[in-house]
Amino acid sequence: MRKTLALLFGLTALAGPLLSTTAYAQSADEQEARQRAQADAERKKKQKEKEWDTSQADLPSVKNAGPCPYVKVLYDAARYQEFKDGREAPATTGFTGEINGLSAACQYKGTDPIKVQVDVRFDFGRGAAAEGRSKDYRYWVAVTRRNNSVIARQEFAVRADFPADKDRISVVDKVDGIVIPRADGTTSGENFEILIGFDVTEQMAEFNRLGKRFRVNAVTPAAVAAATPSGTPAAR
Repeated sequence: MRKTLALLFGLTALAGPLLSTTAYAQSADEQEARQRAQADAERKKKQKEKEWDTSQADLPSVKNAGPCPYVKVLYDAARYQEFKDGREAPATTGFTGEINGLSAACQYKGTDPIKVQVDVRFDFGRGAAAEGRSKDYRYWVAVTRRNNSVIARQEFAVRADFPADKDRISVVDKVDGIVIPRADGTTSGENFEILIGFDVTEQMAEFNRLGKRFRVNAVTPAAVAAATPSGTPAAR
């Protein structure tokens, strides 16, 4: 699903260098071989995107006035874990989520604002204690001055619908319309960071900070029935 985030602010910075390419002559055989290789690479790329349900950010290609903003996942909010009655165990795990990939593109030139588009890949899980087969996950996108304060932040929702035969699915959500006005033509995208994370509770954030993780498909019905507050399987 396509999402938008509009921001209004500006900073000054140095513009980055531009890259250029030069053409070179090829024989007919070399050119034909290259065309075949390109066609094969494109076919493999499309097949991979189909298999992994991913999409690439599709802003037009332009010669930017400088580098794009850094796009990162905040570690403390990179994963989402629900636990029944607050007990951290595979048998009590509800819905889970993890941000496992980002694809970003930007464009700006002259004194134009920086326009950024990000495709976010989510991997969702339905644990032993999950109720229902659908879940609306909330996540946020924030723009900051690099290694400094947050300038703007907005929340979004992405829905996971689990088929009857699957407890793990992947979803790609698109966030575009991220517009960062520039003070002048020397303002560079490298002055900014775009951070992404789940809307997590303090318990979830602490769980992430400690590096804990459960496999949502590693619990059998027998294990769920046998689990008790003092005798549940340990986290991995």
